[in-house]
Amino acid sequence: MNLEVVKADSKNTDFIELIKLLDDDLGERYGELQKQYKKHNKVHYINDVVIIYKDKVPVACGGFKEHDINTIELKRIFVMKEHRGQGLSKLIINKLEELARSKEYKYAILETGIKQNEAINLYKNNGYYLIQNYEPYVGNTNSICMKKTLSDDQKNI
Repeated sequence: MNLEVVKADSKNTDFIELIKLLDDDLGERYGELQKQYKKHNKVHYINDVVIIYKDKVPVACGGFKEHDINTIELKRIFVMKEHRGQGLSKLIINKLEELARSKEYKYAILETGIKQNEAINLYKNNGYYLIQNYEPYVGNTNSICMKKTLSDDQKNI
């Protein structure tokens, strides 16, 4: 097995194809409810994307956008079904956090759905903790928001 991690942006055609699969997956889980999230999942503005290729085939992706001067928001984390359980999502998250640290961000936040138990557990196992839902998810009972401190000098705050 040959893994390659590539830094890209949201214009990358492999990223676009992977997030179409993500949207299909979310549609299966949430049905009509998923449509309310469509406006929050636009990716034409994401400059920081990571794609994992396995034997030259794109199998996983994720990205982040700036939430505020100190914080990034993880977006569109996805691993193709047949490649799950191999640590690829953790690798995506680690690469995105590494990239965020190199840009001097101190925190990472994210939103995921209440039916995505595997994602919630993944984030918890990688140091994320539950927070109050941030905009635009405030009051949305189908959303779970989480946060992690990225910089060592902020861990004691």
